[in-house]
Amino acid sequence: MPETIKILISGGGTGGHIFPAIAIANAIKEKLTDVDIHFVGALGRMEMDKVPMAGFPITGLWISGLQRKLTTKNLLFPIKVILSIFKSYRIIKKFNPNVVIGTGGYASGPLLYAASQKKIPTFIHEQNAFPGITNKMLGKSVNKVCVSYPNMEKYFPKEKIIITGNPIRKEILNLSPTKKESLDFFKLGHVKQTLLVIGGSQGAKQINIAVAENLNKLLSLNLQIIWQTGNTSKDIAQKAANGNKHVVVTEFIQEMDMAYAASDFIISRAGAIAIAEIIAAKKPSIFIPLPTAAEDHQTKNALSLVNGNAALMISENDAVCSLTSVVRSLVENTGLQKTIINNLGAFSYPDAAENIANVVLKMANKK
Repeated sequence: MPETIKILISGGGTGGHIFPAIAIANAIKEKLTDVDIHFVGALGRMEMDKVPMAGFPITGLWISGLQRKLTTKNLLFPIKVILSIFKSYRIIKKFNPNVVIGTGGYASGPLLYAASQKKIPTFIHEQNAFPGITNKMLGKSVNKVCVSYPNMEKYFPKEKIIITGNPIRKEILNLSPTKKESLDFFKLGHVKQTLLVIGGSQGAKQINIAVAENLNKLLSLNLQIIWQTGNTSKDIAQKAANGNKHVVVTEFIQEMDMAYAASDFIISRAGAIAIAEIIAAKKPSIFIPLPTAAEDHQTKNALSLVNGNAALMISENDAVCSLTSVVRSLVENTGLQKTIINNLGAFSYPDAAENIANVVLKMANKK
């Protein structure tokens, strides 16, 4: 094995692909003193900013997804794929990696394909209960597939699957703030129970509308609310809250460890990383999946917990009319709360990043 382990990582398009990739990279750095990690992303996508901010170099490919509707953009798709595969071969030749990792997203397809053709050890990490198109295609050619949910044999070869869970931020994994400190941080009282509404970094307009239309009824359940609106719905929330001291409206929460520690209940989308963080925080939650997510994977993510009696779910279409009654059924039933918290343990993988880093080390030694 060479002195310096060289690792290429590709994943992007959304935070759900990028942040697990960064968590994996950080876990590898903790285990290896001499490691060179380089990212490959899609030009113009958020990984080109987020990855350098995390301290890693990145190279961009001219690649994008295939549009699901008829559009002239699809005419460029085959050209982009071919050019990205050729550039991936050049990146691999120059960098000479020991292992190549994909966490999903456009750029991981060409890079992982090229690496597998060069017989370089490869693996993908699938965050969701239903894999995206890129990972489903790559599953046939990579050496290993790290997954976050059981029963993934229907999508990937059984002999390749390793259940590792989803790597999440350390501050969420080890919640250090006390509930009192966290409530004080948000300038909320210590008597009422706290509902955390996560509207998403980009905003989840239908969730925010549902909360706005049900706000007075929710507050009547003796709740106070921390409401992250995202950047598109803050006005809706502020108008509904109308200065109520029991409602904290914020566009974005940087201190998510504080938000989780302060909360008793959570309403959230059902992205893989949001779910992994809620599992780690051990909070009874109501998921409202994004219905337009690729392959409806958010609904499938949420159902894996719902079927294990570890969460509740409302469809976006029913959110306005059902939100208060579902929240009430959770808030007023301490037995249900305890059941959910106990059952979350079956979905918990606190060592996910370390597990994945161990897979990397084994594969690097086999090159």
